[in-house]
Amino acid sequence: MRHTIIFLLSFLFISQVAVGQLTNPVSWSFDHKEVSENSYELYFDATIEDGWHLYSDKIPEGGPIATSVQFENTPDIKVVKEFTPTREATKVFDPTFNMDLEYFGGEVRFMMKIEADPAVVGELAGFVEYMSCDDESCTPPAVTDFVFNLGNTDNTEEITEDISVATENDSQSSESRSIWIFLIVAFVAGLAAILTPCVFPMIPMTVSFFMRGGDNRRSAIKTALVFGASIVLIYTLLGALFSVGVFGPNVGSILSTHWIPNTIFFVLFFLFALSFFGLFEIVLPSGLVNKTDSKVDQGGMVGAFFMALTTVIVSFSCTGPFIGYLIVEAVQGGGLRPMLGMFAFGVAFATPFTLLAIFPSALKKMPKSGGWLNSVKVVFAFILLAFGLKFLSNIDQVYGFNLLSRNLYLSIWIVIFTLMGVYLLGKIKFSHDSEIKHLSVGRFLLSLVSFVFALYLFTGLLGAPLKPISSLLPPPSANHTVMATSGQGQVASDSAPECGPAKYADKLHLPHNLNGYFDLEQGLACAEEQNKPAFVVFKGHACANCKKMENTVWDQPEVLQTLSEDYVVIALYTDDRTKLPESEWETSEIDGKTLKTMGRLNLDILMSDYEKNSIPYHVIIEPDGTKHEMGVTYEDDVFVSFLTKGID
Repeated sequence: MRHTIIFLLSFLFISQVAVGQLTNPVSWSFDHKEVSENSYELYFDATIEDGWHLYSDKIPEGGPIATSVQFENTPDIKVVKEFTPTREATKVFDPTFNMDLEYFGGEVRFMMKIEADPAVVGELAGFVEYMSCDDESCTPPAVTDFVFNLGNTDNTEEITEDISVATENDSQSSESRSIWIFLIVAFVAGLAAILTPCVFPMIPMTVSFFMRGGDNRRSAIKTALVFGASIVLIYTLLGALFSVGVFGPNVGSILSTHWIPNTIFFVLFFLFALSFFGLFEIVLPSGLVNKTDSKVDQGGMVGAFFMALTTVIVSFSCTGPFIGYLIVEAVQGGGLRPMLGMFAFGVAFATPFTLLAIFPSALKKMPKSGGWLNSVKVVFAFILLAFGLKFLSNIDQVYGFNLLSRNLYLSIWIVIFTLMGVYLLGKIKFSHDSEIKHLSVGRFLLSLVSFVFALYLFTGLLGAPLKPISSLLPPPSANHTVMATSGQGQVASDSAPECGPAKYADKLHLPHNLNGYFDLEQGLACAEEQNKPAFVVFKGHACANCKKMENTVWDQPEVLQTLSEDYVVIALYTDDRTKLPESEWETSEIDGKTLKTMGRLNLDILMSDYEKNSIPYHVIIEPDGTKHEMGVTYEDDVFVSFLTKGID
């Protein structure tokens, strides 16, 4: 048992470290000194985390990104000694790149010598570009800004470094909070699954299994803990299949955008809803259940594990929708989210079983199985109908059918939640429902919540943005008028972009009346023509986080003004199925396949150029080629700081 507990604690610790870990293992500091009149030495000091290495400034062609320095404006300086390290690099043969490479570990200083008149140059700004790896993975190419004040010996460049680090930390903090919210949702889903009729009646039977032979209470507690740990392990392993890349690096894009998985999920949700309404019962093959159940009689640790496996299998007819929706949401975020989500779900699901097995007397205080369980099941059926509609919406948006408009979607939801409220009042009865002799306070309050939510949805038909649930709804159409609300802005102009009509503008639109482009080459050409930085966002029709950012961050007046006036906006849909002309087909650098659709081409750009496969992902490209990158954030000030980088 001690080993089991140590395993679970170690797993939780490793998971937390993985989530909170900084993605950049190299930190930089900068210094300079005047060695003679108008002659300066510039120092670039890198501190590299243990286990990681920073590539040298001398890397053969075809290798990783070399460490280099670039200045924003250099016409008034003379480079006397090029950017070079002050100590020898470690040289090894790298089988990944199939070449000899030089790198540094620990700490290393790079130095260069310049001549410049401080009265003319003043502040010398630029950035260091670099790439780092450990034994298993590499970070994407990164940049760190610096400023050398040649007229001042104080390290004014540290201010820029602090601002850069602060912005990165805010972004990481926002992403961390997003993960925690997801884990809380997964935990609540695990608790909700306990209340389904497939699971709740199993609690007394399962607890009685642990109390067999009842005199040895210590053994019963030990067996109960192994049972709970086994449930957590089974669900975690299911999530791990999606976290470790078993299904490929773009499984999230496939699950959320391709018509086949979306159709399957919609049908499953619809069938589960009909089953919950009482039309039929979904059961897994009896052979599978009997095979695992036969192992339970072995007793001890082995019996506890197979009891847990049997519980998971038998309860799947009710837990399936919860698990399916969590995994779909998790894989879009990528990384460890699927595994951590299933871990949280498993902990919540296993906790009541385990605690009641340890304290069996508490069973007497639990409500008995009865008609209320069927009511819970019917309520879940209404919710499944509503959430299943999202998968149809994904297909409609990605393939451009435009059949399931926002207003139609909202109308269906209004009907569903109104009917749910009527059911809770006892005005609708299904075959398995018990007679309601009186209306309990709980049912009345739940029906009231359902009616209020339906009324809230109705305001969406009148133009309200419905921000809290915007990620679940289709986006407003191009001619949809959004009701003005506090803090929300709109760009007045809806004319063509400054450089002429955008390709694919007949089917693709930016939110809040923003003008922009949907083709990277066309957008960058316009940015060059206008001498403006380009704001590139990798997004998707079926991306919930994209919609949430656009409706809670982009809609702020300061953000909208900056995007519309100071940037050329380029939206690259990674899930759009528009077929490209054969002349625009490209070969993927990742798998060598021919990229024939807009979405596959844009996803390949994201994965090959930025080593990311989750959206939204934002890139600012300045006129001189300097790039700034950021993932998801729901904090206005963090996003404004990011936008400011490209126009300072």
